[in-house]
Amino acid sequence: MKFTKKMFSVSAAAVLALNSGLAFAQAGETVKIAFIDPLSGPMANIGTNILHTFQFLAEREGGKANPAGVKYEIVPFDNKGSPQESLSVLKAATDQGIRYVAQGNGSGAAAALSDAITKYNERNPGKEMVYLNYAAVDPDLTNSKCSYWHFRFDADTSMKMEAMTTYMKDDASVKKVYIIGQNYAHGHQVAKYAKETLARKRPDVQIVGEDLHPIGQVKDFAPYIAKIKQSGADTVITGNWGNDMSLLFKAAKDAGLVINFYTYYAGATGSPAALSDYGLGKVKYVYGFYPNLPGEGIKVLEGFEAKYKGEDFSTATVIHLFRTLGASIAKAKSTDPVKVAKAMEGISVKSFSGEITMRSSDHQLQQTLYLATWQKADKKNPIAREGTGNTWVSEKVFEPYVSSTPTTCQMKRPA
Repeated sequence: MKFTKKMFSVSAAAVLALNSGLAFAQAGETVKIAFIDPLSGPMANIGTNILHTFQFLAEREGGKANPAGVKYEIVPFDNKGSPQESLSVLKAATDQGIRYVAQGNGSGAAAALSDAITKYNERNPGKEMVYLNYAAVDPDLTNSKCSYWHFRFDADTSMKMEAMTTYMKDDASVKKVYIIGQNYAHGHQVAKYAKETLARKRPDVQIVGEDLHPIGQVKDFAPYIAKIKQSGADTVITGNWGNDMSLLFKAAKDAGLVINFYTYYAGATGSPAALSDYGLGKVKYVYGFYPNLPGEGIKVLEGFEAKYKGEDFSTATVIHLFRTLGASIAKAKSTDPVKVAKAMEGISVKSFSGEITMRSSDHQLQQTLYLATWQKADKKNPIAREGTGNTWVSEKVFEPYVSSTPTTCQMKRPA
């Protein structure tokens, strides 16, 4: 039979349609994500704000907005900030047949969830779950405790410290450093990496004090601020978050302490309001986003803040999460967590800060980071935070290769 040009065009169209159909075989499905984080207790303001972030982005990134054509539904569970409670609500999520879990506030809870999900998947083939970690940054989660089923979308403690100390290397005002943090995995890791990287990059810097305090339990940080003043420190390094960050700033402000603060979470909910006009030019953070970052991030911020009046958008790693998840479902042509996990390994997608890549060896997202300083809002940086008239201004951009750190992960992959 003679194969005509017309027949060829019809056949090509049929193949294209078939491929399109395969690519969107899961279109219209709803992917349920269990959101497990503190929605009560001292860190509830952080947890609730990020729940709203997930709900907003689930709607924004759902359906035709993602290459897989899937919808998202966020099912919230309150873990009260506790690893033990996290395991209880994980059981509730599995009972409901939810196969994707998102969590980020607290590396203790993260380690418990990662271990439990890994064991659950081994015992329950065909019912596997994937853990999407948007903010728990203990490096062990992608090193000694790495799991095939765990994917992290925030830069870990060591990556942020690598960026932070690269900036501090050229900051002549940093001579005497005091380290203060929460007494759990993340706080310990911040102290460890601060001492290691400063010794390598700024051996002239003195560590003049170190404190670890109970997480979420200190009501007044005045005694800690008194120790910092007495030490003669000119700089504080802290991984504190939530009320522990806000109350530390409040005590420093009340004591009139003029000092550099190098932080991980000064930009998160509650901290800008606690700062107000304190710490202008002195308080900094390292993160994958800042409010005045040109481009798509601002559109998300404006949309979120229009919907949730009185709340600021700050947890931008959730955008990375949805971008990567949608692309991985499209690549897998399925919402099955086993196929999606495999597709997520090594995937690169475009996000608000450029290209991001999920490193295959340890499931640690590689991304651009920014160091931003607390300053007065102006025409160039107009987006003020929490009604203060002040904002975060980018001082330095760290491309992924600058902040990337090696991994010791020996990942056990399913057969």
